[in-house]
Amino acid sequence: MTRTYDLILKNGTVVNQDGAGVRDIAVANGRIAAIGSFDAAQAGETVDCTGLHILPGVMDTQVHFREPGLTHKEDLETGSRAAVLGGVTAVFEMPNTNPLTVTEQAFTAKVAAGHHRMHCDFAFFIGGTRDNVDDLPELERAPGCAGVKVFIGSSTGSLLVEDDESLRRIFKVIRRRAAFHAEDEYRLNDRKGLRIEGDARSHPVWRDEIAALQATQRLVALAREAGKRIHVLHISTKEEILFLRDHKDVASAEATPHHLTLAAPECYERLGTLAQMNPPVRDASHRDVIWYGIEQGIIDVLGSDHAPHTLEEKSKTYPASPSGMTGVQTLVPIMLDHVNAGRLSLARFVDLTSAGPARLYNIACKGRIAAGYDADFTIVDLKRSETITNRWIASRAGWTPYDGVRVTGWPVGTFVRGRRVMWEGEVTTPSQGETVRFLETLKP
Repeated sequence: MTRTYDLILKNGTVVNQDGAGVRDIAVANGRIAAIGSFDAAQAGETVDCTGLHILPGVMDTQVHFREPGLTHKEDLETGSRAAVLGGVTAVFEMPNTNPLTVTEQAFTAKVAAGHHRMHCDFAFFIGGTRDNVDDLPELERAPGCAGVKVFIGSSTGSLLVEDDESLRRIFKVIRRRAAFHAEDEYRLNDRKGLRIEGDARSHPVWRDEIAALQATQRLVALAREAGKRIHVLHISTKEEILFLRDHKDVASAEATPHHLTLAAPECYERLGTLAQMNPPVRDASHRDVIWYGIEQGIIDVLGSDHAPHTLEEKSKTYPASPSGMTGVQTLVPIMLDHVNAGRLSLARFVDLTSAGPARLYNIACKGRIAAGYDADFTIVDLKRSETITNRWIASRAGWTPYDGVRVTGWPVGTFVRGRRVMWEGEVTTPSQGETVRFLETLKP
């Protein structure tokens, strides 16, 4: 029989928009050629996926890979290696680097640094500042740009636009959906005195739920005034969930695995500053309502907010310790464990990590297992039980808050545009990551 395809994935349970069922997937030239039943002789390579689930490639739409300038704790190669080892096929990376990713030169250099050096596909956000407002309409349409990212509360790095007038200027010129770190800087400054030296449990007291809610309310009002779309990152409060429920016309929302898994004060008592994030992990009542947001469809996507720091940096006495933890490699196993525990369906997980990002960001040819789409697959064993360890973590930071946590559900394989880049815990193909394409950045 004449070989027609480059690759056939055989006998896996394919999970897609029409449900789940055992089917084969044929791949040619990096794209999905057909879905159905095929003879192994029709392809140059066949992978037996019996007993495994084939998901559309998982996209992590919020990571910090620290390059340029902070590469002692991560870079584009190590961060993307961690991604594919965890089953992630594409990442959206943030602009709070050194120098900041706020100019055409910095953005172009970053794309060049990632091309065929990152193991997964990638897009970069351009940072929105007071100084680059006039350039944003062109910058946000650059190939490989995920859109504009604005910090309205200070976090790690020096990007900050806290006042409404400057935010109005940004909203006036942009056309794409913009992403926001939503904590009210004025309230954060007023409450700094509530930090207790050496006690990370005071972190969510300082950066309280009102600071998050006020910022989100301000953003929604400004977006509605300007007729623009916003994406509120890492929702951490029950108040934001209930507020955003009534504003889904202009606002989409992201949840993170750590806000869905950890809870104060226990996480700070057990992990100390390793649990320190911005916005903070809060008590279980907030976690429960974020799960309600997942159940009700208020949350649109999952992002890990992978933000590595070295253990030496994290060991500083709070509040001198930086906020951030690794997460891109553990997103899939932590969330599959929640699937197995009955907290969300596998179909909902797929929507949050592939179809949802494609829908929000107008991604071209990713987010579905469909003919003509990129052959991006996250292949998982839903029954496999493993213990997450620091030793498994590929991030240069070398640690995870989930060290020693046993999970059920594990990434077995990662395919990016038809290439098997990870299989059974090993990176199997040289890095060939390329930019994610967006419908709003396609240029002749």
